[in-house]
Amino acid sequence: MQNLIDIKGVTHAYKTKHGPLPVLDNLNLAVPEGEFAAVVGPSGCGKSTLTRLVAGLMKPDRGEVWLHGELVKSPRKTVGMAFQNPVMLEWRTILENVILPLEIVAPTMPKAQKEARAVALLEMVGLKGFETKRPSELSGGMRQRASLCRAIVHKPDVLIMDEPFGALDNFTREDLWQTMRDLRAKEPFTCVLITHDLRESVFLGDQVIVLSGRPAHTQYVLNVDLPADRTIDILYEPKAVEMLHLLRDQIRIAQGRDGDIH
Repeated sequence: MQNLIDIKGVTHAYKTKHGPLPVLDNLNLAVPEGEFAAVVGPSGCGKSTLTRLVAGLMKPDRGEVWLHGELVKSPRKTVGMAFQNPVMLEWRTILENVILPLEIVAPTMPKAQKEARAVALLEMVGLKGFETKRPSELSGGMRQRASLCRAIVHKPDVLIMDEPFGALDNFTREDLWQTMRDLRAKEPFTCVLITHDLRESVFLGDQVIVLSGRPAHTQYVLNVDLPADRTIDILYEPKAVEMLHLLRDQIRIAQGRDGDIH
C-alpha cells in the first residue's frame, strides 16, 4: 500500500525569548493511503505541531514532509481539518457552513451540485432536516458532526483532526466515534487524529503512533488488529484491553523522558 503521508527526519523548534524550544527531533512516520492514524503522546510533545506541518501551515527546520508523493512547501487545499472547537459562521446556515470549502477549492462547481454533496454528508451523520438551522440552534455534538462534514466535503487527500471530541461529554464522544467509523465506511479517506484519549485511538485507528516526550520522535507504533466493523463494546474485549495497557505503558515511558503529565 502506498504511503499518502511520509514524514522524514523532521526536526523543529519554536523561537522564544529564552532561545529555541525544541519540539520535534528527527521524527519519522508514514501513513498509508486510506488508513486512519491516531497520534498520542505526552502533553506538549508536538502533536499539534505535526498537524500544521502536514497541512503545510509551517515548514520544519530540518527534514521533509511528503503528501501524495509531493514535497509539502505551502498550505495544501487538499487537506481537511477539524478541531476541538467546531468554529461555524453564525450568519450562515449549517448547509452553507458545510459547502464553504467547495466555494474556495471548487468555485466553478454548480451551486446545486455543492448543496447535493453537503446534504448527502449531513444525512450520513444524522443531521438530515437541520440544513437550514443556524449553528447556535445545534448542540455541541451536532455542531461537531457538521464540522466533520465540512472538513471532508471537498474530498481532501487527508483529514487532520486535532482533538475534535475532547470538549464533549463521554456519551456524545462515543456516539461520534461510531459516526466517524460509519462515515469512513461510506466515504473512505486517510486520516490523522491527534488525541489524548487512548480508547479513542484504539477504537478509531488502524495504527496508533506514540510520540516520545519533547523533543518528540516516534517512540512506538501499534497496529490495531481489530475488526473493521467495530462497535464500542469491542473496547471491553481482552484484545482491545491488552492494547490499551500496552499504550498506557508506552505513555508512561514517554512521560519519564520529558516529565510532562499526560
